[in-house]
Amino acid sequence: MSGYEVEHGIKPPTTPQTPPRRPDLSTFFSALSQVDTSGSRQPQNANSIPLPTDVSAAYRLLANAFDMMRGGGSSASNLPHDELMESLISSLMENAEHPPTEVQGVPDEFISELERVPKGKLTEDMSCPICGNPFLDDKYPLVVRLPCHKDHLFDLECIEPWLKLQPTCPLDRKTIWKKKEAPKKEELEDGEEEFDDMYA
Repeated sequence: MSGYEVEHGIKPPTTPQTPPRRPDLSTFFSALSQVDTSGSRQPQNANSIPLPTDVSAAYRLLANAFDMMRGGGSSASNLPHDELMESLISSLMENAEHPPTEVQGVPDEFISELERVPKGKLTEDMSCPICGNPFLDDKYPLVVRLPCHKDHLFDLECIEPWLKLQPTCPLDRKTIWKKKEAPKKEELEDGEEEFDDMYA
């Protein structure tokens, strides 16, 4: 309260406590669009791969966003999700330092098919493992369940960027999606045409 408010007996306005907002991920998704080769985004030329610097940038941007979510690395918070966030940030920074030749994340189609959890099935004690916000703090929560475990629930806004880079559950690190490989020549049956990824 400022001196003016004290002197004149003005009470500061009471505003409802809102959960901390997630950082703006538009820069991350912009960088991701340069390197995402999943699903319908597969390049026409199978030999074209993203530049390592672009791949590295995507990982680094998400690591920075997650670091902001946990309070910029301040050890004062000691929130339950801090250990998980530290692990995720470390993994992302490792990939930023040694970027893979291509991003292994899931396609948009996989994310759109994730099971949505209705608001009526959420309880007050349930929160997102990534941002730490209780699901019911959001007036219209958009919560998804990962296929690896019935209790692995996340805010879609938090889990989508992770899954676009890593096809694993952040909690148990199980792979929840694998890229379909083109059939090998010897696996093709007689009379079957050879796979041509130019038309995939």
